[in-house]
Formats: sequence, structure tokens, C-alpha cells
Amino acid sequence: MKVENCSNCKRVIGKLEPAYVFHGNVVCQNCYQKVTNTEDKQPQTETKEKAGAKSNKFLVVCGLILILLVACFALFLIVEFVITRRELAPVPASPNSLQTTTDKANKGDPNAQLLLGEMYYNGKGVPQDYKEAIRWYTKAAKQGGAEAQTLLGEMYYNGKGVPQDYNEAVRWFTKAAEQGDAKAQRDFGFMYYIGGDGVPKDYIKAIKWFTMAAEQGDELAQILLGGIYYDCKDYKEAIKWYSKAAEQGDALAQLKLGIMYEEGKVVIEDYKEAIKWYTKAAEQGYATAQWFLGAMYWLGKGVPKDYNEAVKWYTMAAEQGDASAQRSLGEMYYEGEGVSQDYNEAYKWVLLAQMNGGDVSEIKKELAHKITPAQIAEAQKLAKEFAEKQEKEKTKKDTSISDLK
Repeated sequence: MKVENCSNCKRVIGKLEPAYVFHGNVVCQNCYQKVTNTEDKQPQTETKEKAGAKSNKFLVVCGLILILLVACFALFLIVEFVITRRELAPVPASPNSLQTTTDKANKGDPNAQLLLGEMYYNGKGVPQDYKEAIRWYTKAAKQGGAEAQTLLGEMYYNGKGVPQDYNEAVRWFTKAAEQGDAKAQRDFGFMYYIGGDGVPKDYIKAIKWFTMAAEQGDELAQILLGGIYYDCKDYKEAIKWYSKAAEQGDALAQLKLGIMYEEGKVVIEDYKEAIKWYTKAAEQGYATAQWFLGAMYWLGKGVPKDYNEAVKWYTMAAEQGDASAQRSLGEMYYEGEGVSQDYNEAYKWVLLAQMNGGDVSEIKKELAHKITPAQIAEAQKLAKEFAEKQEKEKTKKDTSISDLK
């Protein structure tokens, strides 16, 4: 065997020692093992380093995305807070705009005079002052402003800022109505409808003015006109005007229309159409419509009989003080229909219905035989507490001519 020297360490490779050829060079066993081990490990090391670099890069990207999301959310909260504060904060009239409006009004601008009158009437940007409202409305009205004439007429009719004076109200309503102001036409028609307040009762003139206002889309005039035709049994005209107001979203008109479909006026009884209009009015919170809708579910007219739905709508109306709904709800508790039978709760609602003018003599008599004097006393206490709470929450209604519905 030929003696060889290791090309790496230059050591003589023994006769009995194996020699290896590596990349064309003869190397000893030790060098061969070192070289091959190094080459085997090198790719692994590089792979781990690359993997670590990729992992770090991924974490950095994720971190940046997270920071960006947090920043966007924080910005959203800030903007939302600013907008909310701006919406909730009272917006006082700009001193400059108030002064500008006043200057224009003093120079005889009828639009500025009307605007200033409305500001004083509603207390927007200035302290509420009916006398100042009257002063500015009068200035604008004398220049022929129909809207100002109507508002002035309403203030004389209601005695706000001036002694109540129906004759003055008639005078200003007439001026505005003859100019085509729908609100004045409706108000003037209402005065003829009720009579005695500056003009005699005259349904012909009431219909004339109501029609002129109704044709301009005045919802209240449409309802009043529908009511007159209904009372006169001209159901075709009644349903025509009720439909126009109902389609504009007026709850009272929707209720009236529902009644006409349930009764079969003009058309054959159409319970589904009645349900449709009762529901529209009931969903607006109109108590009478809620009671009518509850009754339809109780009777199964136009819908499958459903005591649970009946109780739902009766309760909504009863909690608003509707006597018919309170009586009906009491009967449901008495019979255990849609609710667990509860004579105490039944008696409470019956008492509330009686307090609101409902006829409950029969059901009250029946209940009196079912409960003890102690239970009656408890029901009376509950009814009293409910009535007191309702009275506190009740909003005072403005019965002025401009808000009649």
C-alpha cells in the first residue's frame, strides 16, 4: 500500500489507517470526519438563522398592524366623543346672527321679523317672550306675510302674549287663508267647525276651508275632513281623506282607516287591511290603536287567534291609561288567557279602568266573589300607586288650536 500524506493536516496516513478522498484530495479519517460534520451542520445553522429572521420580521409586522388598529380605534373614540358632545351641547344663537336678524327686522325685512317672532315665541337664542313674539309677528303680518298672519291669529286665539280675542284671530286667519296658507285655512275651518269662537258654527264653510288645506297636504285638515264625511255617512269621501293622511304616517288617520276596513265601510270587511293600519298606528304608540289591535288578536280577526299578542297590545295601551285596554287586560288576567290567572292583577286593572271612566260593573262584581277583602285592599293599593306614577309621568298636553289632533 502506498503511503499517503493527508492533504489537510499533512500527517502521514498509516498503513492500517483508512484514507478518504474528499473533493479530489486524500485526507485522513479525523480530517474527513471534521470536514463532513462541518458541512452537514452548516445548512442547518443557516436555516435556523433564516427562520429566526423570518419569525422576527413577522412579529414586527404584526406589532405594527396592532399599533395601527389601536390608533384607529382611539381616533374613532375621540371623534365620536367630540360629535356627541357637539350634539348634546346647547347651541346658543350667535350674538352676531341675532344682531343681524334684529337689524334687518328693524329695517322692515318681513322674513327677519317673522324669524325674530319665532325665536321669541319658542325661546330659541333669546328668553321666551310672547309679547315680543306678538310685536314682531304683527310687523311681518302687516306687510302681508301669510305665515306671520297665521301665527299671529293663533296667538290671539289662544291668548298668548295678548288677551284672548277671537275676532282678531278671525281677522288674521282670513288674511292668511285668502293668500292660500294651508295652516290658516285649516285653523279658520276649525273655527267654523266648532262655532261660537268668533264665527257661527257652519259645516259648509268648515268643509270649504278644510278642503283647501287638505288639498295642499295638511294632515290634520285631511283627518277633520274625513271625520265630517264619516259623520255624514259619506264613507267614500271619508276613506279618501283618511287614506291621504294615513299614507303620510298620521296615527289617528291610520286608526280611523283601520276601523273603516274592519266595519266594512265602502268596501267589504277586510280584516287584513284593518290589521295593517291598526299595526301602523299601534307601533307609533297610539293607545287606542293598540287596544283595537289587541282585540283583533283576541278575536282572531284577520290573524290567527293569539292571546299572548292580545295581552302584549292590551298592556301597552293600558299602561298609557286607556280604559278599554285596562278593562280587557283585567279580563285576560281573570280568565287566565295569555297570562297566568291572577285575580289580584285582574282587580287592579279593572279598578284603573273604572278610574278612567270604563264600564266595569259586571267584571268587578264577578271578581268581588273570587277574592278576599285583604286581596281587594292590596289591589286597590296597587291601582293607586300605578295611577299616581302615571300622573307624575304624564306630559301636559298643549290644547292650543295649532296642536289639535
